[in-house]
Amino acid sequence: MKFSISSKLLLSHLSTVSKVVNTKNTISILDNFLFCLEGDKLIITGSDQETILTTTVEVAFAKGEGSFAVNVKSLLDLLKEIPDQPLEFTIDENYAIELKYLNGHFDFSGIDGNEFPQKESLGEVAESIVMPVKELRESIDYTLFAVGTEEMRRIMMGIYWDIKEDNITFVASDTHKLVRFENTRLKPGITSSFILPSKPASILNGIIGKNDDDDVKITFDTKSATFETGNFTLTCRFINGRYPNYNSVIPQNNPFVISIDRISLLNAVKRVSVFSSAGGMVKFDISENQLKLTAENLDFMKKAEETVACDYKGENMSIGFNDEKLIEILTNINSDIVVIKLLDPTRAGIFLPDSQPEGEDLLMLLMPMML
Repeated sequence: MKFSISSKLLLSHLSTVSKVVNTKNTISILDNFLFCLEGDKLIITGSDQETILTTTVEVAFAKGEGSFAVNVKSLLDLLKEIPDQPLEFTIDENYAIELKYLNGHFDFSGIDGNEFPQKESLGEVAESIVMPVKELRESIDYTLFAVGTEEMRRIMMGIYWDIKEDNITFVASDTHKLVRFENTRLKPGITSSFILPSKPASILNGIIGKNDDDDVKITFDTKSATFETGNFTLTCRFINGRYPNYNSVIPQNNPFVISIDRISLLNAVKRVSVFSSAGGMVKFDISENQLKLTAENLDFMKKAEETVACDYKGENMSIGFNDEKLIEILTNINSDIVVIKLLDPTRAGIFLPDSQPEGEDLLMLLMPMML
């Protein structure tokens, strides 16, 4: 086999595919990229067994067809040191590889590509929907930060897609915070659901790009899904299990409503949280048109207070929130004004943008800490 390709182009595609490869693999072949040469197309694949990412790139002066595998780290380290120029690959029948470039060449060993695990086919009852890039990117951006990380609660380690005929609701929670994003602009025309693990969701967000004119084709069955966009195809297995009833944990009547400048509140929380203890709390003391933030570390006798103006008319109330989770929520709401709805110091607080685009309903929930 033989082909030529730009070093910059190859490095760009390999860097993206490498995101799916684990640093440590139980199967040694997964430490490698799989290359398949078909005519003037080079198909590059990376896998961690659960997730497979494939990209296709055009090559020049192609001769022969077949597959071979090359160590991920070795090839990436090599290409990072080569300035942009044509590369010529030659692979013999024993998978010995010669890589020629302008002022030199490298010789190294590859592996038979047939050793690489094959992608499982989707079932006969697979469903298919098409989503604009903008809608998919937005759904991941709003929810990914709230996904759980505890292996003991594996069911929470992904984004739940609740698909209805006339909308899709995306949900993520680590049991302390929850995000529910309903998009009624999407009309799938089917009813289904699945839990997309956080790793492929993050990789997917990185490959779909910023071109809002593109679409993503999503084909899925009960076990896995394939996302096709541009030159990339991502296939991943779902998290097995039944996602909790997310609507049941969202309070329906929080009568105490605060409207406050989001950036002012976010910056104030960041400042006072410097003085909070590990796993610290920021205390809200709410009174008419005023929110006082307090954080303290009793072990080191440190304390911080700051007052932020707000729109609030109701009973005085005190409630505490984890500083890091509060910062995450305020960072991921895209509006100038944030609306906070409360019931009492022991019940979850609801965080909303003051206005939302047509067809969107974003809600974030944060559990309080004991005062």
